[in-house]
Amino acid sequence: MNFVLLLQSPLVNFAQMIAVYLAEIWDFLIFIGQISGFIVVLAGAILWFTEVNIGRGRGLVFGGILLSVIIEYFVLFPPSFTLP
Repeated sequence: MNFVLLLQSPLVNFAQMIAVYLAEIWDFLIFIGQISGFIVVLAGAILWFTEVNIGRGRGLVFGGILLSVIIEYFVLFPPSFTLP
């Protein structure tokens, strides 16, 4: 029984360490996600409405909107490791 606990201990410690690092940089990651969503939508709109590449522009706009919705979901419902 103790042998199994010894094998799981480094994995548990590693998972806890990753959770602590993600909790520390969570706000920065959310900020980067929001900025990225805006830039992708802006670049897509420029490509779409200038008719340089309509298909790719439309894809970028919808992809940026999807990215922004996902980021807002994580703002409203953050993972448990970010909660105090």
